[in-house]
Amino acid sequence: MLRFDVRDQASFNAAHIAGAQHLTQRNLPELIAGTTRRTAILIYCYHGHASQDYAQTLSDFGFTEVYSLDGGYEAWRQCLPARSGSADISPALAAWLAAQGFPADGVDATIANRTTPLMKAAHLGNVAVIRELLAAGAAIAARNADGNNALWLACVGHHLDAIDALVEAGVDIDNSNDNGATALMYASSSGKAEVVAHLLAKGADISTETLDGFSALDMAASLECLALLRHAAKAAASATPGSRP
Repeated sequence: MLRFDVRDQASFNAAHIAGAQHLTQRNLPELIAGTTRRTAILIYCYHGHASQDYAQTLSDFGFTEVYSLDGGYEAWRQCLPARSGSADISPALAAWLAAQGFPADGVDATIANRTTPLMKAAHLGNVAVIRELLAAGAAIAARNADGNNALWLACVGHHLDAIDALVEAGVDIDNSNDNGATALMYASSSGKAEVVAHLLAKGADISTETLDGFSALDMAASLECLALLRHAAKAAASATPGSRP
């Protein structure tokens, strides 16, 4: 489930529900364009009023599972025991965050290109940090300035174990970026056959297309990628009711 905070930026920066992303009218079109309509979404504001308007907008655009948090952030906060915001951050993780240019307690902070610590760890293939960030509440659904999530960065780095860790944690394997491209499309267009095979084994959707109507199969940059994707397409066709073997 994706979580979105529609309070002002300062309130979001001060504290928010773990895993939540900041949502405004400015980036709402990006959410609508880049999220599949079957994705479950929770929206909250201060007291549960503004979030209802956002939820209604998403419902109007065809999203089938949208929730507005009754009572908003304040009601949620009052149900929690008081604790330090950095209680789940170990000294080792704090040191890693600082070394990468993030605040020592900023598991969802961003640097250039809206890169989060989870994206950075995925790009580096640091599975231990990935797992610790997720345990500390890092937003697995966060997207950078291009609309890519941490999985895309793991694919860029060709880190299969990082891909495994993110998929196991529930990352959107079919997240579409601002151009409609998925991690499978990236791997295919880059000729990363091992990554293509890995994503297909994890259930990546071969039928997704970019805004220009190109699929991962169309983008195959090597014969090995082409063969893998053709085989997956044939298997998908065979599994469709009424199709011929």
